[in-house]
Amino acid sequence: MKQAFNQRISSALNQRKQAGLNRSRRVVSQGNQATLVVDGKSYLNFSGNDYLGLASSKELMEAWQEGLSLYGSGSGASPLVTGYSKPHANLESQLAEWLGFDCAILFNSGFSANQAVLFSLLEKGDIVLQDKLNHASLMEAGMLSPAVMKRFKHNNIEHLNNLLNRSSDTPTLVVTEGVFSMDGDLSPLADIAQLTKANDAWLMVDDAHGCGVLGSNGRGCCDVYSITPDILIVTFGKGFGLSGAAVLCNQECGDYLSQFARHHVYSTAMPPAQAHALSHALLMIQQQEWRREKLNELSQQFESELMNFVGAVKTPTPIKPIIIGEATDAMILADSLKEQGLWTTAIRPPTVPVGSARIRVTLSANHSSEDISALTQAINELG
Repeated sequence: MKQAFNQRISSALNQRKQAGLNRSRRVVSQGNQATLVVDGKSYLNFSGNDYLGLASSKELMEAWQEGLSLYGSGSGASPLVTGYSKPHANLESQLAEWLGFDCAILFNSGFSANQAVLFSLLEKGDIVLQDKLNHASLMEAGMLSPAVMKRFKHNNIEHLNNLLNRSSDTPTLVVTEGVFSMDGDLSPLADIAQLTKANDAWLMVDDAHGCGVLGSNGRGCCDVYSITPDILIVTFGKGFGLSGAAVLCNQECGDYLSQFARHHVYSTAMPPAQAHALSHALLMIQQQEWRREKLNELSQQFESELMNFVGAVKTPTPIKPIIIGEATDAMILADSLKEQGLWTTAIRPPTVPVGSARIRVTLSANHSSEDISALTQAINELG
């Protein structure tokens, strides 16, 4: 019987290698900075999600060190035992006030927050409607939940409306992202919010890549479109420069999640020192507007210098996809860029559809104008 598992593993690995889709981990030094080091060689880093440049901020590191001095290393238990402390409560209160919700519930990752909500809320007979390009955590949770999951075409309001009309008598949850991580485009949240309200459905928005970066004082995509969804997910591994996540909702829903969301109830709470640092990161996001201004300047420069490059996609976000097509061609370009000291990542199926492999460039406030020019010049020459 053991041989069956060995054969299954070997076969899956061989199939992935033959398809040119094999992935490997690399030991990276300074991967949270504008310049990273791999095997002793330095590269300009265009593959991280540290959009505002907080991950390597000395100010934020000092806040975490202060938290360690005040609260120790770990939380010691789950939130409902002894793991919920003052820094957690403070962070939740600050997030709720900033984003305009009754309460916030903390989780250790965006993946767990997304899955916790869908697993907790959905019951047999419910319907969950998801944008086709939603994150894997959302798709997996929808498929494994007792509800019926249907996908609507990416950002297609007409298709979503048709699906909502067919489910008018059934409890329905619509789930979309604020910023789509592989394309860098925004969801038409105003239209979706109007549809869900008209059809008496709930709306859940995962704003992992928008919160901190877009909107007034970095409030994210919902602020851009002046909407308030029933449930908002924000994560701390992108604009906040740290890790973890929070679910924003009304008070009763928050009470429900704290009772029934197994990812919250049965996981050790995030370290209080981390929550303390996240509170400081939130203040930096609110007060240091220059980070967003610089990011916008770099974004405009990048798009201007690649305006004639076929496959370069303009976006309103720091995520800049360059569509190549075939996975092998994307890998060749990524490897060629690395030879010139430019670290980019080739995104291939199954992460993106077959035939749409791409170089996913991400910008950070820590980049310089010279960094952008070095990358765009190399892409224009190699492409």
